[in-house]
Amino acid sequence: MTPPVRLRPGTRVRVDARGVDHHCRTPRYLRGRLGRVVAHLGAFGDPETLAYHRPGALRNLYQVEFEHAELWSPGEAGVLIAADLFEHWLSVEDD
Repeated sequence: MTPPVRLRPGTRVRVDARGVDHHCRTPRYLRGRLGRVVAHLGAFGDPETLAYHRPGALRNLYQVEFEHAELWSPGEAGVLIAADLFEHWLSVEDD
């Protein structure tokens, strides 16, 4: 069953991979960082279970943009970094 789309473009999210010690497909430099959802890319099999050749539930995948300065210091103004991240690795940040 396809999960409902919970995040909309413009939603502020933090990459939250706590408790994921194994085969997390989130780049380490993004963990704990704040970004904005750009687009919903569809629902795909859970990579954490597929990595072990087990079927997994469908998970929503989003494109998220990060300010360069949010990731590295000193950052470059106006430079954005995009990453495709699964919903269960994101937590919504209140504005």
